[in-house]
Amino acid sequence: MRYYLANAFRMPTGSDTAESDTPDSDTSEEERTQPPGTIGDAADRTEPDHPAPAPATASPHLPATMAAPHRDTELRRTFPGFAPREATAEGTAFAATWWGNAWVDALEQGALDAKRVARGRGYADQGHVDAITVTPGLVLAYVRGSRPRPYRVQVRVRTLEDEDWARFLDAAAGRPGHIAALLDKELPQSLADCGVPLLPGPGDLAPRCSCPDSGHPCKHAAALCYQTARLLDADPFVLLLLRGRSEKNLVDALSRRSAARAARAAQERQPGSLPGVRATDALAPRQLPPLPLPLPAPPHPEQPPVYPAAPGGPDPFALDQLATDAAARAHALLATGQDLVGELSLWQDAVRLAAARPGSGLTATTRTLYATLATAVGRTPGDLARAVAAWRQGGLAGLAVLEEAWDPPAGRFDRARPLLLAADLPAFRPWRNRLTHPRGHVQLRLGQDGLWYAYESEPGQDDWWPRGTPDLDPVGALTGLGTSDDL
Repeated sequence: MRYYLANAFRMPTGSDTAESDTPDSDTSEEERTQPPGTIGDAADRTEPDHPAPAPATASPHLPATMAAPHRDTELRRTFPGFAPREATAEGTAFAATWWGNAWVDALEQGALDAKRVARGRGYADQGHVDAITVTPGLVLAYVRGSRPRPYRVQVRVRTLEDEDWARFLDAAAGRPGHIAALLDKELPQSLADCGVPLLPGPGDLAPRCSCPDSGHPCKHAAALCYQTARLLDADPFVLLLLRGRSEKNLVDALSRRSAARAARAAQERQPGSLPGVRATDALAPRQLPPLPLPLPAPPHPEQPPVYPAAPGGPDPFALDQLATDAAARAHALLATGQDLVGELSLWQDAVRLAAARPGSGLTATTRTLYATLATAVGRTPGDLARAVAAWRQGGLAGLAVLEEAWDPPAGRFDRARPLLLAADLPAFRPWRNRLTHPRGHVQLRLGQDGLWYAYESEPGQDDWWPRGTPDLDPVGALTGLGTSDDL
Protein backbone atom coordinates (compact mmCIF):
# COMPACT_ATOMS: atom_id res chain seq x y z
CA MET A 1 0.00 0.00 0.00
CA ARG A 2 2.86 2.40 0.79
CA TYR A 3 4.32 1.68 -2.67
CA TYR A 4 1.06 2.50 -4.43
CA LEU A 5 0.59 5.68 -2.42
CA ALA A 6 4.10 6.82 -3.25
CA ASN A 7 3.64 6.18 -6.96
CA ALA A 8 0.19 7.79 -7.02
CA PHE A 9 1.65 11.20 -6.19
CA ARG A 10 4.84 10.89 -8.23
CA MET A 11 5.24 13.65 -10.87
CA PRO A 12 5.22 12.30 -14.45
CA THR A 13 8.33 11.73 -16.51
CA GLY A 14 8.74 11.61 -20.24
CA SER A 15 7.76 7.94 -20.37
CA ASP A 16 4.47 8.30 -18.53
CA THR A 17 3.32 11.78 -19.57
CA ALA A 18 0.17 10.32 -21.02
CA GLU A 19 -0.92 9.31 -17.55
CA SER A 20 0.02 12.58 -15.82
CA ASP A 21 -3.23 14.47 -16.25
CA THR A 22 -5.75 12.07 -14.78
CA PRO A 23 -7.98 13.71 -12.18
CA ASP A 24 -6.85 11.24 -9.48
CA SER A 25 -3.40 12.83 -8.92
CA ASP A 26 -4.63 15.92 -7.08
CA THR A 27 -2.16 16.06 -4.18
CA SER A 28 1.59 16.53 -4.01
CA GLU A 29 4.50 15.67 -1.79
CA GLU A 30 4.40 19.19 -0.30
CA GLU A 31 0.83 18.64 0.91
CA ARG A 32 1.76 15.40 2.64
CA THR A 33 4.94 16.74 4.29
CA GLN A 34 3.66 20.19 5.36
CA PRO A 35 3.15 20.46 9.15
CA PRO A 36 -0.47 20.99 10.18
CA GLY A 37 -1.58 24.57 10.69
CA THR A 38 1.27 26.11 8.61
CA ILE A 39 0.03 25.53 5.05
CA GLY A 40 -0.86 29.15 4.30
CA ASP A 41 2.32 30.52 5.93
CA ALA A 42 4.51 28.06 4.13
CA ALA A 43 2.93 29.03 0.80
CA ASP A 44 3.69 32.70 1.35
CA ARG A 45 7.29 31.87 2.29
CA THR A 46 7.98 29.44 -0.52
CA GLU A 47 6.08 31.19 -3.34
CA PRO A 48 7.45 34.70 -4.03
CA ASP A 49 5.56 37.17 -6.24
CA HIS A 50 7.81 36.38 -9.22
CA PRO A 51 8.30 32.70 -10.00
CA ALA A 52 11.73 31.43 -10.79
CA PRO A 53 12.53 31.44 -14.51
CA ALA A 54 12.32 28.17 -16.33
CA PRO A 55 15.62 26.31 -16.71
CA ALA A 56 17.37 26.74 -20.07
CA THR A 57 17.14 23.03 -20.75
CA ALA A 58 14.44 20.65 -19.65
CA SER A 59 15.22 18.47 -16.67
CA PRO A 60 15.68 14.80 -17.51
CA HIS A 61 12.90 14.08 -15.04
CA LEU A 62 10.48 16.80 -16.30
CA PRO A 63 9.41 16.93 -19.96
CA ALA A 64 8.97 20.26 -21.85
CA THR A 65 5.19 19.89 -21.49
CA MET A 66 3.17 17.53 -19.37
CA ALA A 67 0.13 17.60 -21.65
CA ALA A 68 -0.89 14.61 -23.73
CA PRO A 69 -2.59 15.99 -26.88
CA HIS A 70 -2.36 12.55 -28.54
CA ARG A 71 -5.13 11.43 -26.20
CA ASP A 72 -7.58 14.10 -27.41
CA THR A 73 -11.09 13.08 -28.47
CA GLU A 74 -14.33 14.96 -29.10
CA LEU A 75 -14.74 15.37 -25.34
CA ARG A 76 -11.09 16.06 -24.57
CA ARG A 77 -9.16 18.94 -26.10
CA THR A 78 -5.61 20.09 -25.35
CA PHE A 79 -4.49 23.65 -26.08
CA PRO A 80 -0.84 24.82 -26.06
CA GLY A 81 0.19 27.26 -23.39
CA PHE A 82 0.02 30.97 -24.09
CA ALA A 83 3.22 32.93 -24.60
CA PRO A 84 4.08 35.67 -22.12
CA ARG A 85 2.55 39.05 -22.80
CA GLU A 86 2.72 42.56 -21.40
CA ALA A 87 1.13 42.60 -17.98
CA THR A 88 -2.40 43.99 -17.91
CA ALA A 89 -3.06 46.73 -15.37
CA GLU A 90 -5.25 45.83 -12.46
CA GLY A 91 -8.77 47.13 -13.00
CA THR A 92 -8.61 46.68 -16.78
CA ALA A 93 -10.27 43.87 -18.69
CA PHE A 94 -8.11 40.77 -18.94
CA ALA A 95 -10.06 39.03 -21.69
CA ALA A 96 -11.01 40.37 -25.12
CA THR A 97 -14.67 39.28 -25.22
CA TRP A 98 -17.62 39.81 -22.96
CA TRP A 99 -17.95 36.08 -22.23
CA GLY A 100 -14.23 35.77 -21.45
CA ASN A 101 -14.51 38.64 -18.98
CA ALA A 102 -17.64 37.05 -17.48
CA TRP A 103 -15.48 34.01 -16.66
CA VAL A 104 -12.87 36.33 -15.07
CA ASP A 105 -15.61 38.06 -13.04
CA ALA A 106 -16.73 34.69 -11.66
CA LEU A 107 -13.14 34.03 -10.53
CA GLU A 108 -12.50 37.44 -8.97
CA GLN A 109 -15.89 37.80 -7.25
CA GLY A 110 -15.67 34.30 -5.75
CA ALA A 111 -12.07 34.68 -4.51
CA LEU A 112 -11.38 34.98 -0.79
CA ASP A 113 -8.03 36.74 -1.19
CA ALA A 114 -7.66 39.42 -3.86
CA LYS A 115 -3.85 39.42 -3.46
CA ARG A 116 -3.57 35.78 -4.48
CA VAL A 117 -5.78 36.48 -7.50
CA ALA A 118 -3.56 39.42 -8.50
CA ARG A 119 -0.48 37.17 -8.28
CA GLY A 120 -2.23 34.61 -10.42
CA ARG A 121 -2.94 37.27 -13.01
CA GLY A 122 0.75 38.05 -13.09
CA TYR A 123 1.57 34.35 -13.49
CA ALA A 124 -0.81 34.21 -16.48
CA ASP A 125 0.71 37.29 -18.10
CA GLN A 126 4.22 35.83 -17.65
CA GLY A 127 3.25 32.59 -19.41
CA HIS A 128 3.75 30.17 -16.49
CA VAL A 129 0.71 28.06 -17.40
CA ASP A 130 1.53 24.96 -19.44
CA ALA A 131 -0.77 23.39 -22.02
CA ILE A 132 -4.42 23.32 -20.92
CA THR A 133 -6.62 20.24 -21.18
CA VAL A 134 -10.40 20.72 -21.25
CA THR A 135 -12.91 17.95 -20.64
CA PRO A 136 -16.57 18.13 -19.55
CA GLY A 137 -16.61 19.80 -16.14
CA LEU A 138 -12.81 20.08 -15.83
CA VAL A 139 -9.90 22.35 -16.84
CA LEU A 140 -6.47 20.87 -16.12
CA ALA A 141 -2.93 22.28 -16.50
CA TYR A 142 0.50 22.40 -14.84
CA VAL A 143 1.58 25.80 -13.54
CA ARG A 144 5.21 26.65 -12.86
CA GLY A 145 5.90 28.27 -9.51
CA SER A 146 9.14 28.96 -7.66
CA ARG A 147 10.08 25.28 -7.36
CA PRO A 148 11.50 23.21 -10.23
CA ARG A 149 8.55 20.88 -10.20
CA PRO A 150 5.34 22.52 -11.57
CA TYR A 151 2.08 22.23 -9.72
CA ARG A 152 -0.86 20.29 -11.03
CA VAL A 153 -3.96 22.55 -11.11
CA GLN A 154 -7.54 21.77 -11.98
CA VAL A 155 -10.74 23.84 -12.01
CA ARG A 156 -14.10 22.10 -11.97
CA VAL A 157 -17.45 23.46 -13.13
CA ARG A 158 -20.86 21.86 -13.14
CA THR A 159 -22.01 20.26 -16.39
CA LEU A 160 -25.51 20.98 -17.70
CA GLU A 161 -28.43 18.60 -17.51
CA ASP A 162 -30.21 17.27 -20.59
CA GLU A 163 -33.12 19.64 -19.97
CA ASP A 164 -30.74 22.60 -19.98
CA TRP A 165 -29.19 21.47 -23.25
CA ALA A 166 -32.60 21.05 -24.86
CA ARG A 167 -33.50 24.61 -23.85
CA PHE A 168 -30.18 25.92 -25.17
CA LEU A 169 -30.55 24.13 -28.52
CA ASP A 170 -34.10 25.43 -28.94
CA ALA A 171 -32.93 28.99 -28.32
CA ALA A 172 -30.00 28.66 -30.75
CA ALA A 173 -32.00 26.97 -33.52
CA GLY A 174 -34.82 29.49 -33.17
CA ARG A 175 -32.64 32.26 -34.63
CA PRO A 176 -30.33 31.50 -37.58
CA GLY A 177 -28.11 34.38 -36.49
CA HIS A 178 -27.22 32.49 -33.31
CA ILE A 179 -25.94 29.50 -35.26
CA ALA A 180 -23.96 31.72 -37.62
CA ALA A 181 -22.41 33.55 -34.67
CA LEU A 182 -21.36 30.31 -32.97
CA LEU A 183 -19.76 29.03 -36.17
CA ASP A 184 -17.87 32.35 -36.36
CA LYS A 185 -16.63 31.75 -32.80
CA GLU A 186 -18.93 34.36 -31.30
CA LEU A 187 -21.31 33.95 -28.36
CA PRO A 188 -24.38 36.23 -28.65
CA GLN A 189 -25.40 37.67 -25.32
CA SER A 190 -29.05 36.96 -26.07
CA LEU A 191 -28.15 33.27 -26.40
CA ALA A 192 -26.28 33.30 -23.10
CA ASP A 193 -29.37 34.84 -21.47
CA CYS A 194 -31.76 32.12 -22.66
CA GLY A 195 -32.23 30.76 -19.13
CA VAL A 196 -29.40 28.21 -19.27
CA PRO A 197 -26.42 28.88 -16.93
CA LEU A 198 -23.68 28.77 -19.56
CA LEU A 199 -21.33 31.18 -17.81
CA PRO A 200 -20.31 30.52 -14.20
CA GLY A 201 -21.17 32.87 -11.40
CA PRO A 202 -19.26 33.70 -8.20
CA GLY A 203 -18.51 30.47 -6.35
CA ASP A 204 -19.22 28.20 -9.36
CA LEU A 205 -15.51 27.60 -10.06
CA ALA A 206 -14.00 24.86 -7.86
CA PRO A 207 -10.17 25.05 -8.08
CA ARG A 208 -7.70 22.49 -6.69
CA CYS A 209 -3.91 22.67 -6.76
CA SER A 210 -1.06 20.40 -5.64
CA CYS A 211 0.74 23.34 -3.98
CA PRO A 212 0.75 23.70 -0.16
CA ASP A 213 -1.32 26.92 -0.32
CA SER A 214 -4.84 26.55 1.10
CA GLY A 215 -6.13 29.82 -0.42
CA HIS A 216 -9.33 29.81 -2.46
CA PRO A 217 -8.07 30.03 -5.05
CA CYS A 218 -4.29 29.85 -4.84
CA LYS A 219 -2.30 31.91 -7.32
CA HIS A 220 -1.65 28.87 -9.53
CA ALA A 221 -5.37 28.12 -9.85
CA ALA A 222 -6.06 31.81 -10.48
CA ALA A 223 -3.45 31.81 -13.27
CA LEU A 224 -5.17 28.81 -14.89
CA CYS A 225 -8.55 30.54 -14.68
CA TYR A 226 -7.16 33.65 -16.32
CA GLN A 227 -5.64 31.66 -19.18
CA THR A 228 -8.90 29.74 -19.57
CA ALA A 229 -10.62 33.09 -20.19
CA ARG A 230 -8.24 33.61 -23.13
CA LEU A 231 -9.24 30.17 -24.44
CA LEU A 232 -12.88 31.18 -24.28
CA ASP A 233 -12.05 34.39 -26.16
CA ALA A 234 -10.76 32.36 -29.10
CA ASP A 235 -13.45 29.68 -29.12
CA PRO A 236 -16.73 29.77 -27.13
CA PHE A 237 -17.15 26.04 -27.90
CA VAL A 238 -14.57 25.51 -25.13
CA LEU A 239 -17.16 26.83 -22.69
CA LEU A 240 -19.78 24.48 -24.13
CA LEU A 241 -17.34 21.56 -23.83
CA LEU A 242 -16.80 22.48 -20.18
CA ARG A 243 -20.55 22.35 -19.72
CA GLY A 244 -20.68 18.83 -21.16
CA ARG A 245 -21.12 18.83 -24.97
CA SER A 246 -18.55 18.67 -27.77
CA GLU A 247 -18.53 21.02 -30.74
CA LYS A 248 -19.42 18.25 -33.20
CA ASN A 249 -22.30 17.07 -31.03
CA LEU A 250 -23.71 20.60 -30.78
CA VAL A 251 -23.32 21.41 -34.48
CA ASP A 252 -25.03 18.15 -35.46
CA ALA A 253 -27.87 18.76 -33.01
CA LEU A 254 -28.35 22.33 -34.24
CA SER A 255 -28.39 21.14 -37.86
CA ARG A 256 -31.10 18.57 -37.09
CA ARG A 257 -33.23 21.07 -35.20
CA SER A 258 -32.87 23.73 -37.91
CA ALA A 259 -33.90 21.24 -40.59
CA ALA A 260 -36.90 20.14 -38.53
CA ARG A 261 -37.97 23.76 -37.98
CA ALA A 262 -37.65 24.52 -41.70
CA ALA A 263 -39.71 21.46 -42.60
CA ARG A 264 -42.45 22.43 -40.14
CA ALA A 265 -42.52 25.99 -41.46
CA ALA A 266 -42.76 24.78 -45.07
CA GLN A 267 -45.58 22.44 -44.13
CA GLU A 268 -47.48 25.23 -42.41
CA ARG A 269 -47.14 27.45 -45.50
CA GLN A 270 -48.60 24.81 -47.81
CA PRO A 271 -52.30 25.34 -48.63
CA GLY A 272 -54.76 22.82 -47.37
CA SER A 273 -55.86 20.07 -49.69
CA LEU A 274 -58.90 20.88 -51.83
CA PRO A 275 -61.90 18.56 -51.97
CA GLY A 276 -61.92 16.28 -54.99
CA VAL A 277 -64.36 16.59 -57.91
CA ARG A 278 -65.39 13.75 -60.19
CA ALA A 279 -64.27 14.18 -63.81
CA THR A 280 -67.82 13.67 -65.13
CA ASP A 281 -69.08 16.43 -62.86
CA ALA A 282 -66.27 18.79 -63.87
CA LEU A 283 -66.93 18.27 -67.61
CA ALA A 284 -70.71 18.34 -67.45
CA PRO A 285 -72.31 21.42 -69.14
CA ARG A 286 -73.60 23.94 -66.70
CA GLN A 287 -75.10 27.38 -66.75
CA LEU A 288 -72.97 29.99 -65.11
CA PRO A 289 -74.72 32.80 -63.25
CA PRO A 290 -74.49 36.27 -64.81
CA LEU A 291 -71.73 38.53 -63.65
CA PRO A 292 -72.78 41.19 -61.14
CA LEU A 293 -73.22 44.72 -62.38
CA PRO A 294 -70.17 46.94 -61.92
CA LEU A 295 -70.26 49.41 -59.11
CA PRO A 296 -71.02 53.01 -60.09
CA ALA A 297 -68.05 55.27 -60.55
CA PRO A 298 -67.46 57.78 -57.74
CA PRO A 299 -68.63 61.33 -58.57
CA HIS A 300 -65.10 62.74 -58.41
CA PRO A 301 -61.57 61.61 -57.53
CA GLU A 302 -60.61 61.81 -53.90
CA GLN A 303 -58.17 64.41 -52.63
CA PRO A 304 -54.69 62.87 -52.22
CA PRO A 305 -53.03 62.98 -48.81
CA VAL A 306 -50.60 65.72 -47.84
CA TYR A 307 -46.99 64.66 -48.21
CA PRO A 308 -44.63 66.10 -45.58
CA ALA A 309 -41.29 67.52 -46.59
CA ALA A 310 -38.21 65.60 -45.44
CA PRO A 311 -34.52 66.56 -45.78
CA GLY A 312 -33.14 64.81 -48.83
CA GLY A 313 -36.56 63.39 -49.71
CA PRO A 314 -38.77 64.00 -52.76
CA ASP A 315 -40.41 67.35 -53.33
CA PRO A 316 -43.83 67.25 -51.60
CA PHE A 317 -45.28 69.65 -54.21
CA ALA A 318 -44.20 67.33 -57.04
CA LEU A 319 -45.67 64.34 -55.20
CA ASP A 320 -48.94 66.19 -54.73
CA GLN A 321 -49.03 67.03 -58.45
CA LEU A 322 -48.40 63.42 -59.50
CA ALA A 323 -50.89 61.99 -57.01
CA THR A 324 -53.62 64.44 -58.04
CA ASP A 325 -53.05 63.73 -61.72
CA ALA A 326 -53.02 59.95 -61.19
CA ALA A 327 -56.33 60.16 -59.29
CA ALA A 328 -57.91 62.22 -62.06
CA ARG A 329 -56.73 59.85 -64.78
CA ALA A 330 -57.96 56.81 -62.83
CA HIS A 331 -61.36 58.42 -62.35
CA ALA A 332 -61.65 59.22 -66.07
CA LEU A 333 -60.61 55.70 -67.03
CA LEU A 334 -63.14 54.23 -64.62
CA ALA A 335 -65.95 56.45 -65.89
CA THR A 336 -65.27 56.37 -69.66
CA GLY A 337 -62.98 53.39 -70.16
CA GLN A 338 -60.48 55.61 -71.98
CA ASP A 339 -57.20 57.19 -71.00
CA LEU A 340 -56.44 59.90 -73.52
CA VAL A 341 -53.35 60.92 -71.59
CA GLY A 342 -51.66 57.65 -72.50
CA GLU A 343 -51.55 58.76 -76.17
CA LEU A 344 -49.66 62.00 -75.47
CA SER A 345 -46.00 62.53 -76.17
CA LEU A 346 -43.58 63.40 -73.37
CA TRP A 347 -43.69 67.10 -74.28
CA GLN A 348 -47.49 67.16 -74.55
CA ASP A 349 -47.84 65.44 -71.19
CA ALA A 350 -45.43 67.91 -69.58
CA VAL A 351 -47.54 70.79 -70.94
CA ARG A 352 -50.70 69.13 -69.67
CA LEU A 353 -49.24 68.69 -66.16
CA ALA A 354 -48.09 72.29 -66.03
CA ALA A 355 -51.44 73.58 -67.32
CA ALA A 356 -53.29 71.58 -64.67
CA ARG A 357 -51.77 73.76 -61.97
CA PRO A 358 -54.56 76.11 -60.89
CA GLY A 359 -54.10 79.85 -60.93
CA SER A 360 -52.48 82.24 -63.32
CA GLY A 361 -49.10 83.91 -63.41
CA LEU A 362 -45.72 82.52 -62.50
CA THR A 363 -45.41 82.21 -58.74
CA ALA A 364 -42.32 80.80 -57.03
CA THR A 365 -43.90 77.36 -56.81
CA THR A 366 -45.02 77.46 -60.43
CA ARG A 367 -41.55 78.52 -61.57
CA THR A 368 -40.08 75.52 -59.79
CA LEU A 369 -42.59 73.20 -61.45
CA TYR A 370 -41.98 74.74 -64.89
CA ALA A 371 -38.21 74.52 -64.49
CA THR A 372 -38.38 70.86 -63.49
CA LEU A 373 -40.71 69.85 -66.31
CA ALA A 374 -38.83 71.91 -68.92
CA THR A 375 -35.52 70.34 -67.93
CA ALA A 376 -37.07 66.86 -68.21
CA VAL A 377 -38.17 67.45 -71.83
CA GLY A 378 -35.22 69.58 -72.98
CA ARG A 379 -37.12 72.88 -73.29
CA THR A 380 -36.91 76.25 -71.55
CA PRO A 381 -39.41 77.46 -68.92
CA GLY A 382 -40.45 80.22 -71.38
CA ASP A 383 -41.31 77.63 -74.03
CA LEU A 384 -43.33 75.71 -71.47
CA ALA A 385 -45.20 78.83 -70.30
CA ARG A 386 -46.21 79.69 -73.89
CA ALA A 387 -47.32 76.08 -74.50
CA VAL A 388 -49.36 76.14 -71.27
CA ALA A 389 -51.20 79.25 -72.53
CA ALA A 390 -52.01 77.44 -75.79
CA TRP A 391 -53.16 74.33 -73.90
CA ARG A 392 -55.46 76.39 -71.71
CA GLN A 393 -56.80 78.09 -74.83
CA GLY A 394 -57.69 74.93 -76.75
CA GLY A 395 -56.19 71.79 -75.19
CA LEU A 396 -54.25 69.48 -77.46
CA ALA A 397 -55.66 71.19 -80.59
CA GLY A 398 -54.57 74.58 -79.22
CA LEU A 399 -51.05 73.27 -78.65
CA ALA A 400 -50.95 72.00 -82.25
CA VAL A 401 -52.02 75.47 -83.50
CA LEU A 402 -49.13 77.00 -81.56
CA GLU A 403 -46.48 74.68 -82.94
CA GLU A 404 -47.64 73.61 -86.41
CA ALA A 405 -48.31 75.68 -89.53
CA TRP A 406 -50.33 73.96 -92.26
CA ASP A 407 -51.98 74.73 -95.57
CA PRO A 408 -55.79 74.79 -95.20
CA PRO A 409 -58.01 73.94 -98.19
CA ALA A 410 -60.01 76.62 -99.99
CA GLY A 411 -63.24 77.63 -98.33
CA ARG A 412 -63.36 78.68 -94.65
CA PHE A 413 -59.90 80.28 -94.75
CA ASP A 414 -60.68 82.25 -97.92
CA ARG A 415 -63.99 83.55 -96.52
CA ALA A 416 -62.30 84.91 -93.38
CA ARG A 417 -60.73 87.99 -95.01
CA PRO A 418 -64.04 89.39 -96.41
CA LEU A 419 -65.64 88.85 -93.00
CA LEU A 420 -62.86 90.85 -91.33
CA LEU A 421 -63.20 93.66 -93.89
CA ALA A 422 -66.96 93.73 -93.34
CA ALA A 423 -66.29 94.28 -89.63
CA ASP A 424 -64.28 97.45 -90.48
CA LEU A 425 -60.98 95.69 -89.84
CA PRO A 426 -57.97 96.18 -92.12
CA ALA A 427 -56.88 93.57 -94.63
CA PHE A 428 -54.99 90.83 -92.78
CA ARG A 429 -51.93 89.34 -94.49
CA PRO A 430 -52.33 85.60 -95.18
CA TRP A 431 -49.60 82.99 -94.74
CA ARG A 432 -50.49 79.33 -94.71
CA ASN A 433 -53.15 78.94 -91.92
CA ARG A 434 -52.42 82.38 -90.39
CA LEU A 435 -53.86 85.87 -90.93
CA THR A 436 -51.74 88.72 -89.51
CA HIS A 437 -52.83 92.33 -88.83
CA PRO A 438 -50.94 94.89 -90.92
CA ARG A 439 -49.49 96.41 -87.75
CA GLY A 440 -48.13 93.00 -86.79
CA HIS A 441 -49.58 92.88 -83.26
CA VAL A 442 -52.63 90.59 -83.78
CA GLN A 443 -52.85 87.25 -85.57
CA LEU A 444 -55.55 84.69 -86.32
CA ARG A 445 -54.66 81.01 -86.73
CA LEU A 446 -57.01 78.41 -88.17
CA GLY A 447 -56.82 75.07 -86.39
CA GLN A 448 -57.48 71.73 -87.98
CA ASP A 449 -60.54 71.52 -85.74
CA GLY A 450 -62.08 74.43 -87.78
CA LEU A 451 -61.72 77.01 -84.97
CA TRP A 452 -59.93 80.35 -85.15
CA TYR A 453 -57.33 81.05 -82.45
CA ALA A 454 -56.24 84.61 -81.66
CA TYR A 455 -52.62 85.53 -80.87
CA GLU A 456 -50.95 88.78 -79.78
CA SER A 457 -47.42 90.10 -80.03
CA GLU A 458 -45.53 93.31 -79.59
CA PRO A 459 -45.66 95.23 -82.90
CA GLY A 460 -42.79 94.19 -85.10
CA GLN A 461 -41.82 91.31 -82.79
CA ASP A 462 -42.31 87.67 -83.72
CA ASP A 463 -43.30 86.76 -80.17
CA TRP A 464 -46.84 85.42 -80.45
CA TRP A 465 -48.86 84.36 -77.37
CA PRO A 466 -52.33 82.75 -77.37
CA ARG A 467 -55.11 85.12 -76.30
CA GLY A 468 -58.87 84.88 -75.95
CA THR A 469 -61.20 82.01 -76.71
CA PRO A 470 -61.23 80.07 -80.03
CA ASP A 471 -64.30 80.63 -82.20
CA LEU A 472 -65.80 79.43 -85.51
CA ASP A 473 -66.07 83.10 -86.58
CA PRO A 474 -62.77 84.93 -87.08
CA VAL A 475 -64.33 88.20 -85.92
CA GLY A 476 -65.66 86.50 -82.77
CA ALA A 477 -62.18 85.11 -82.02
CA LEU A 478 -60.88 88.71 -81.91
CA THR A 479 -63.55 89.74 -79.40
CA GLY A 480 -62.03 90.73 -76.10
CA LEU A 481 -58.56 91.48 -77.46
CA GLY A 482 -59.15 95.24 -77.31
CA THR A 483 -61.19 98.04 -78.82
CA SER A 484 -61.65 98.43 -82.54
CA ASP A 485 -59.20 101.31 -82.46
CA ASP A 486 -56.52 98.98 -81.12
CA LEU A 487 -57.19 96.58 -83.96
